[in-house]
Amino acid sequence: MSVYNTKVIGFFAYASPSEVVCTDGAACVIAGSQKTRKHTIKKTRFGEIIQGMQLGAAYAFDKDAYNRFYPLARQIELNIQPADFKKNKLKGMRFFTVQI
Repeated sequence: MSVYNTKVIGFFAYASPSEVVCTDGAACVIAGSQKTRKHTIKKTRFGEIIQGMQLGAAYAFDKDAYNRFYPLARQIELNIQPADFKKNKLKGMRFFTVQI
């Protein structure tokens, strides 16, 4: 098990116990702080995100969460791109979606 698996990346939001909060593109939202979500939340660790991605899930990160996720993902040689949140903001997008 990688030492990175236990690093908290952000918070996973739930609308109900069986319904996660997703973007329009069906990516699970990972927020960088508890303040940014008005739903039930749970700390989400790097290993949980990687496991979900290996099962085909897509994750939509806000800037704070992606800044925590990206360096760890690169360290395990995950082939992902740096996010351009300034460009996304101009397009009215707050999240950067990743799927492997």
